Amino acid sequence: MTHWFASLPTLCLLLALPAQAQEDTDPDAIADDIVVTGRASKLYRVRETSIGKVPTDPIDIPQSVQVINAQMIEDQGAREITDLYRNVPGISASNYATVTARGFRADSVYYDGLRGDPFQGFSVPQLFTIDRVEFLKGPAGMLYGAGSPGGTINYVTKKPSDRFAGNVRGIIGTYDRIGGSADVTGPLDAAGRLSGRAALFYEDFDSYRANASSRTFIGDGGLTARIGDRTSLTVQATYYDQDLPGNRLRGIPVDQDGNFLTDRRWNHNEPTDFIRYTGIVTQARLETKLSEAISANLSGRWFRYREAQDYHEPLRPIDTDADGIRDTMLREFRWQRRQTEAVSIGGNLIGKARTGPLDHVVLAGGDWYRETATSRSRSTRAVPSLSLFDPVYGLTSGANYNIPGLPLSLGKATATRYGVYLQDQIGIGAHVILLGGVRRDWFEDRDRIAATRTQDGATTWRTGVIYKPRPDVSLYASWSDSFEPQATANQRADAGGPFAPQSGNQIEVGAKTDLFGGRVQSGVALYRIVRTNTLQIDDSKAPVNGIDQLAPLGEVTSKGVELTLTADVTRDWVVSANYAYNDARVTGTAPGQSLDSSVGDRFPNAPQHQAGFWTRYQVAAIDAAVAIGGQYVSSQIGRTAERLKPFTIFDATISKSLGFADAMLRVENIFDKFYAVSTFSNDKGAYVGKPRSVFVELRKRF
Repeated sequence: MTHWFASLPTLCLLLALPAQAQEDTDPDAIADDIVVTGRASKLYRVRETSIGKVPTDPIDIPQSVQVINAQMIEDQGAREITDLYRNVPGISASNYATVTARGFRADSVYYDGLRGDPFQGFSVPQLFTIDRVEFLKGPAGMLYGAGSPGGTINYVTKKPSDRFAGNVRGIIGTYDRIGGSADVTGPLDAAGRLSGRAALFYEDFDSYRANASSRTFIGDGGLTARIGDRTSLTVQATYYDQDLPGNRLRGIPVDQDGNFLTDRRWNHNEPTDFIRYTGIVTQARLETKLSEAISANLSGRWFRYREAQDYHEPLRPIDTDADGIRDTMLREFRWQRRQTEAVSIGGNLIGKARTGPLDHVVLAGGDWYRETATSRSRSTRAVPSLSLFDPVYGLTSGANYNIPGLPLSLGKATATRYGVYLQDQIGIGAHVILLGGVRRDWFEDRDRIAATRTQDGATTWRTGVIYKPRPDVSLYASWSDSFEPQATANQRADAGGPFAPQSGNQIEVGAKTDLFGGRVQSGVALYRIVRTNTLQIDDSKAPVNGIDQLAPLGEVTSKGVELTLTADVTRDWVVSANYAYNDARVTGTAPGQSLDSSVGDRFPNAPQHQAGFWTRYQVAAIDAAVAIGGQYVSSQIGRTAERLKPFTIFDATISKSLGFADAMLRVENIFDKFYAVSTFSNDKGAYVGKPRSVFVELRKRF
């Protein structure tokens, strides 16, 4: 396995370079032949992505982009976004639904190009309503406004189709997993002016952690009205209902060498603890083509979610019998009620024009977002501790703590973001594409309880150049930047505020290919990101009224390389593979200090090496397919300087047509590896990867 991962960068680099041997091949003829004789051809190929606001072939974007399409989601049996990270170089799990992207914690999440994530808290985004997931690496301030310099995730939701299609699925598996789904779409009138979609999903399974389980219900629907020959309106609504007994889950405690202190079934929560999540999302999108050269779209999104949490939080493990072994976890009980509601609006005008030898694709647009988050919480540390080795559950619960009598903490904050942008993509002949864009943003953050308000703005840029020696090869270079508003709590005047936002900029160069009529897609990207204006205590300034003075002195530099490959090896065999190297270090601080959350000059949950693969072989003679995938993640540093050990895991699926339906058998973590994907701290624990599990899914398509 080590030799395979070591050879992957070289293989991807070679395939990313121009190839001269296929000029005598007719790509269209090959594609037609393969469609007839084999299903594997171009199974995971993506010809168009919308993450750049203008629908574009990924090869024509001067930045690293990965898209996980519906076919890969289905073939891997993915249920939630964490199941897909292994397919995307430079993306690794942080905690809950957040990720580390190119060394930086990233929570810049969009749905159909609009800000508005209904899974911001402690639930993980589900994939049942998602058609594809798009990952844009590096800063994207010019396109999306405030966000992390590491990357952006855009979920493209399933829409109504003007052709009838339907499917019914049932699932059963280990950990008492049982569930099913139904999805139907198609025209609703004879003229084809109105089409609809309706879908239901339910799944119930126990966790490998004691007391924990998961029940998820999703209802999803949409209508598309074709108002004219060139105009359509799509409206959608989704309802989420999750019951997570025995949550909110932290990790399993580890020592400084990353060794787990107990087995993975241990849970700090009692059987009566829970997270209950309900959310509703509505959105609408109007699209029109004013002429062959001008098109426009206008979108709106509203969501609200509520989370109720009763849980026992781990504090730290202690040694109760003085034998040098920490054997008991101190805990506190937390009662929390959260609600978040938000509205997002965005619009784009896209025009195509020709001026002399130059072909222009001009993008002009703007967006506006407002989110209000409220919370109520109570807690107590008058809680029984819990043994790490011989836990006895059920001796206490929230009913024992007189919750109404505990001190109440309130939170209410409103965040507003809006901006306008302009971009021009210029084609010069058949070989050169130039890109330039600028955006102006404004933002306001209000803490309604502390009665504080912060207002500011930022200007971000994006430039790039692509050289295409042939239509299926592009060589590119780009520069982009980003900004992130400072935390509202750090903007106080008595601490030296207000402060300008954190800023990030990236230089990226790379190559992409779409060779042999799309049968070989590969890419290589090299990048350097610098994030500045990170706040620190400035010891050169005397405290004011006992409050330390802050200053934007912190700087972090992230450098790395990413390689991707998707190839049809034969008519029945497809391979997808990736590798990423990242080195993110603190490169500027106040003398004698380190940045918040950093460990020395490094950041937690940021592996230097990652690799993954997925390969599928179709056995056409028996209407079956076999697939296997693997993931390698190098060692990581935890938040309290603990070392998380590297891990390699494997998954597999077998798919078979039964005539009346299709069946898929999936085995996850084949060798039942006990490993940590990321960490909260060594006291609260490392987040554990899923153990070996098996399920069978039966699918019937119409």
